[in-house]
Amino acid sequence: MNRFRTAFPAVNRELLNWFPGHMGKGMRQMQQKLKEVDCVIEVHDARIPLSGRNSEFRYTISGVKPHVLVLNKKDTIERGAQKTITERLLREESDAQHVLFTNCKDQSCDGIRKVMPLAQDLILSSNRFNRSDKKEYCIMIIGVPNVGKSSLINVLRNRHLNKKGASQVGAIAGITRSVLHKIKICEDPLVYLLDTPGILKPNIADTETGLRLALVSCLQDHLVGEELIADYLLYLLNRRENFKYVDVMGLREPSDSIDEVLVLGARHLNRTVRIRNFDRTLLARPDVNFAAKHMIKAFRTGAFGKILIDDDKLL
Repeated sequence: MNRFRTAFPAVNRELLNWFPGHMGKGMRQMQQKLKEVDCVIEVHDARIPLSGRNSEFRYTISGVKPHVLVLNKKDTIERGAQKTITERLLREESDAQHVLFTNCKDQSCDGIRKVMPLAQDLILSSNRFNRSDKKEYCIMIIGVPNVGKSSLINVLRNRHLNKKGASQVGAIAGITRSVLHKIKICEDPLVYLLDTPGILKPNIADTETGLRLALVSCLQDHLVGEELIADYLLYLLNRRENFKYVDVMGLREPSDSIDEVLVLGARHLNRTVRIRNFDRTLLARPDVNFAAKHMIKAFRTGAFGKILIDDDKLL
């Protein structure tokens, strides 16, 4: 009988802090733009609805404007989890009273259809102060890196104006580097969106929060380390008794050792790396880094099924 870890060991938190200069600059730009903004839409990953949201937004950006929380990539979690997540957020998060679940890859997504009507309702019921004489609406899109902010803008623009994307999209955290000019999203009423860079808190609260952000690509893999991310994924899968990785990595049985999983995985994938021995001869070793990347990619592409990473926080 396999015995699996009941807790993930602490790691050097410096590995989990990623706050490049453009993030600090981006936050300042966002604050300067607030006077032009009528509503804030915060986008986050549905797999980690309670982990990693930048609480600084609450005090500097979203706290003074109507706010919508969009939990994107809803196709990566079970539909039944949406109600539990929403109830938890409504109960305990003061800035998450309007929650929508979206899949920006699906033009017919019901959450996508609700974004603009909800934002417009909140704007109309709010005091617009210095913008009360403005006929157009301006909505700022915020969130941590790589949760789908630019994708949301593009799908809304396509839906309401039948135009292709106006905002750069990528699978690597940190694609959007600055607050862009206004992007027209709707003609009647006239609505503009502001895309913004993904901004993390300067210091991530704890090891697990950082690793959960890394697992869903909110931190760049190479900055945290693919083998560390794969080890955390192995821990999560074993805790859920989700052993689909056995087939993906070519194992005979489940394991709690990431070294074993990656060595056997590299052999299964027939991937080696050549290293120079002390006597200058070349030796072939299993390419464990490639195996780690393969395992992480399998998770992100759904090979292990729909996984709500924050399920323990909903208890």
